[in-house]
Amino acid sequence: MGLVWEQVVVDAGDPRALGRWWSEALDWVVTLDTDDEVEIRPAADRIPGLVFVPACAAKVGKNRLHLDFRPIDQQAEVARLVGLGATRVDIGQGGTPWVVLADPEGNEFCVLAASSHV
Repeated sequence: MGLVWEQVVVDAGDPRALGRWWSEALDWVVTLDTDDEVEIRPAADRIPGLVFVPACAAKVGKNRLHLDFRPIDQQAEVARLVGLGATRVDIGQGGTPWVVLADPEGNEFCVLAASSHV
């Protein structure tokens, strides 16, 4: 394969605060921390990572790209993330088996139901 997935770039009103929030939410390490860019990774030598950079405009509407996470215990993980500052959001998902949350800047992500296949 000619491509390696390095990172996902996230525009943020406050890159440092949002990067640190996601670092805590995912239990990842901060590998770069400047006024204009924060990078987090699962470990210093592992990719892909998330990079938070200044946004040129405020977020409007539903994200066109979002992250999905599959926990061991969905209810416990949702409670933990809400305790860290995530909020439950309704984007029209209806009665689905996943929970849609938003990070402190309103970026949606999903916490899927637990699976025995992972």
